[in-house]
Amino acid sequence: MGEKATILALDDEPRSLETLGRILEDDFNVLTATTTGEAEAILAREWVQVILCDQRMPGMTGVEFLKRVRALWPDVVRIILSGYTEPSDIIQGINEAGIYQYLTKPWHPDQLILTINNAVRLFHLQRQSDLLALEMKVATSTLETRTSKRREALKRTFRYDSLVRTADSPLNATVDQVQRVAPFDISVLITGESGSGKELIARALHYNSLRADGPFVAENCGALPDQLLESELFGHKRGAFTGAVEDRVGLFEQADGGTVFLDEIGDISPAFQVKLLRVLQEGEIRPLGSNQRRRVDIRVIAATNRDLETEVRAGRYRDDLYYRLATTSIRVPPLRERRMDIPTLARALLEQAIEQHGKRVRGFTDEALECMQAYHWPGNVRELQNEVQCMLVMGSRDLLGAELLSPRILQAIPGDEGWDEPEPGLEPGAGTLKERLDSLEARILREALIRNRWNKSKTARELGLSRVGLRSKLERHGLEKIQPLKTRRRAGGNGD
Repeated sequence: MGEKATILALDDEPRSLETLGRILEDDFNVLTATTTGEAEAILAREWVQVILCDQRMPGMTGVEFLKRVRALWPDVVRIILSGYTEPSDIIQGINEAGIYQYLTKPWHPDQLILTINNAVRLFHLQRQSDLLALEMKVATSTLETRTSKRREALKRTFRYDSLVRTADSPLNATVDQVQRVAPFDISVLITGESGSGKELIARALHYNSLRADGPFVAENCGALPDQLLESELFGHKRGAFTGAVEDRVGLFEQADGGTVFLDEIGDISPAFQVKLLRVLQEGEIRPLGSNQRRRVDIRVIAATNRDLETEVRAGRYRDDLYYRLATTSIRVPPLRERRMDIPTLARALLEQAIEQHGKRVRGFTDEALECMQAYHWPGNVRELQNEVQCMLVMGSRDLLGAELLSPRILQAIPGDEGWDEPEPGLEPGAGTLKERLDSLEARILREALIRNRWNKSKTARELGLSRVGLRSKLERHGLEKIQPLKTRRRAGGNGD
């Protein structure tokens, strides 16, 4: 057992207090008072859990005094002891005083001890409940504060001017369109290649709209079969299909009051197109296995890397669904159409990678950025992000050089649009055999030179050539002329 509970006994008869003290002293810390003034002084300085008060005292009844105690020390559990007044005569006063128990004299010692023990437990339960309520209030307040701060941070992150680009970027037209469309509660279809940043545009639309304080949920529609997709979006009831062991709330219901982003919407089946169209038309969902419909208030933003107008003309996509999704369309240009953004975007992605991995570097060499700008980036921003992370992880110098780039990127020559296509020289009609082999050889030579930091001795050894043979090939392909001296010095290679 822990520390004894403190009991205050108030009675104007000293002999009654002596009796109470003898009975209770083994189980409790007993304090006594013969007047209400003494009792108040004790309550003011001691931590009392239970008060035993006689009903009939001079000047003030026990119930009247305990009303005062309730007002000043509400946590103390109050018990009335009396042998002169029936409970029915003072029942209203007992309620007003919040009295826990009424015991009539003569009381049995075991009964009194049991009553006090229960009163002590009640005291501690009340304190635990009050503490829990306070903790819940603080936790709720903290959660609301954190949620509010997170929402404001998201709004800052996805504001219009946060999309990384240069002053003359083709992305500016897209951002201008986002700024015009975002405040209006209409559906939007975002088109663009995979990895070009369609979800960023969707988030910008949401966090700059009137629904910014509501949830934003996203689903890749091309990754799931119809039944699972229907369950993900609209929910299901337990037993609706094999594996449905409990009810599930769908994303449409979770996003009530906010935005649903449906990525790869061009990949859904004709059967699911019908179901989705019905939901968009009626604004109601019906979970799998349920007969009840639920109304939802959402804004739908969809995205696709397909040409849905062509799909509609070919009869592979419902025209009514297309027009329901595409109240307005926004095109995100691929990275190869905004090469001027690549250095700025690469630096921004590097800062993110530095924060994520905790590895500090100063940035990229100019040569590395030139190689990045020359490449066609079929995977768009996502591919660039992966490349930047790999360079950071593999780099051992303060500046990340071009030698850290993947071979496919190094084989793209700055300023030569002909070096911009994948697998150069292998496509049909690319020229004679000799011309195609020369094209491949030039790319291999340049990639090896950059990877070896323009050290011709290392490059010759790697390619199994003599220094004279390497120099002859470089001169034949014009590669001696493409390396500026400042790049050579910055890369740390020697020209020999």
